[in-house]
Amino acid sequence: MPEAPQSGDARCPGVILLHGIARTSASLKKLERALQASGFTTLKIDYSSRSKPISAIVDDIHPAIVHFAERDAPLHFVAHSMGGLVARAYIARHRPARLGRVVMLGTPNRGSEVADLLQGFPPYRAFYGPAGLELTTTPAAVPNAFPAIDYPVGVIAGNRFIDPVAGLFVLPKPNDGRVSVQSTMLSGMADHVVVKASHTGLLRHPVAIEQTIAFLQDSRFRAASVT
Repeated sequence: MPEAPQSGDARCPGVILLHGIARTSASLKKLERALQASGFTTLKIDYSSRSKPISAIVDDIHPAIVHFAERDAPLHFVAHSMGGLVARAYIARHRPARLGRVVMLGTPNRGSEVADLLQGFPPYRAFYGPAGLELTTTPAAVPNAFPAIDYPVGVIAGNRFIDPVAGLFVLPKPNDGRVSVQSTMLSGMADHVVVKASHTGLLRHPVAIEQTIAFLQDSRFRAASVT
C-alpha cells in the first residue's frame, strides 16, 4: 500500500516514487529523504512487480496517484529500473493534469538484454513473473510499445557492475550490471547522464540523487556534477 504524503503542504511539488522489479519502496528511502529536504512532497508506492503485468500494475497504482494529484501543485515521477516503464505506461493511460517532469534511473527503455537471454528459463519466469517477460528488446515488447513522450524526461544510467557474468558477457558495454547505458536511451528525452554506479547503487549514489533533484527543478542535469 502507498504511504501517506511525507512533507510539505498542498502547494509543494509532488513526486511519485516507483521502485523496480523485485524491489520495494524501501529501496527509495535515501532518495526520498533528499527530495523532501529539497522541498518536494513524496508518495512511495509499493506494487506487485513480480506477479502482474505492467498494465495491471498501472491499474493498481492509479487510485493512490489520483488522490495525491488532487494537490494544487506539479506532479513529478521518479522511477528506478522497471518503475520507469510503469511511469510511462501510467502517463500514457492516465496522464495527470499537472504532470511535471520524469526522472528514470537505470530504466531499460529499449528493453533488457538480460530478459532476452533468460526469458526461456523456468527460474527466471517463476521469479520475475509476467512483467519480467515483458522487458525484452523485441519490437512488440512493452518497452517498445509506448507512444512517443511529449513531457520532460531525464534519464540517469549507471556504468559500473557488480555481477561479472551479466556485466562482462551478456550486456553491451558500458552497463550497470543489469541494464546497458544504450538501453536506457529514450527517443525525445530532454537529457541523459551517466553516473559511476551499479544498477541498485544508483538509488544511493550522491551524484545520481543530486542530478535527480536538478532535473526536477530545471528540466536538465548539471554537467559540473557528472562523474
